[in-house]
Amino acid sequence: MQASSRQIRLMGTVIDTTIWHENPEPILDQVEQLLYLYKDRFSANDLTSELMEVNLNAGVQAVPVAPDLYELIELGKKHSLADNSFLNITIGPLTQLWRIGFKDAKLPDQASIDERLAIINPADIELEPEYQQVFLKKEGMAIDLGALAKGYIADKIVAFLKGMGAQAGLINLGGNVLTFGQPPHQADGLWRIGIQHPKLPRGNNALVLKIGEESVVTSGIYERTFQFEGKTYHHIFDSQTGYPLQAAIASLTIVSKQSVDGEIWTTRLFGASIREIYDQVCQQEGLEAIIMTPDDQMVVTPGLRDRIER
Repeated sequence: MQASSRQIRLMGTVIDTTIWHENPEPILDQVEQLLYLYKDRFSANDLTSELMEVNLNAGVQAVPVAPDLYELIELGKKHSLADNSFLNITIGPLTQLWRIGFKDAKLPDQASIDERLAIINPADIELEPEYQQVFLKKEGMAIDLGALAKGYIADKIVAFLKGMGAQAGLINLGGNVLTFGQPPHQADGLWRIGIQHPKLPRGNNALVLKIGEESVVTSGIYERTFQFEGKTYHHIFDSQTGYPLQAAIASLTIVSKQSVDGEIWTTRLFGASIREIYDQVCQQEGLEAIIMTPDDQMVVTPGLRDRIER
């Protein structure tokens, strides 16, 4: 049985799906349809998305949403309010102000930043579980699920592929990788996933990781940047200052069973110290991490130390 692949550009990234199946093309067609459905539901940059209906009604009224969107917002709020979390799904007004990753990126004035800081409190998301409604209490609030959605979508797509009888495969949403089954082309039954070198152009790996049915998610300050007057600003924001995080690391890779967990923890931990990141990951069952520092050092949690190919 041969591998079949499909690549599309969507949600601001390139998405690759590869599966082993006797009749793969109709299944890959359905995967593509699902990806467009999730884009139309979760996007914070599309005025017609379901999420944007919630944002546009901030301070006005509660909005009923699809069960998966409600679930993702509920999950995002929980982890945004966790102690010492750097995740904040109400960061939308700040990201839209800076526009890092878009052609119109700019350095905002302090008054504009301060305005946004007043409306990025995840505690101001009101959830009504019986009717699956979401209400943003303050006018101008906006949820941005960019730190969660790709992982959540990857989990949903892989569950669909398994249900359709795919023997093995993977989905790669712009560096967020989730695998299932055993790759027929590897004698040991393990997948090889490259981890991007934070200082080199995309496609240059710092290492290759051997994994089973797992997710590999990497966040880094190199992903989307903006330069102004000789200074580089990245896209991961500090909810306290309104500026990009002053991170002690260059990139953080989380290995987990569920891809959404990798997304959550790369963002929750990104502003912490190397020691804090290491200790937090070791305390979480089912998580492993690779931490890359700005001076090209690498810190690896115990469960990955014999799974690295240089």
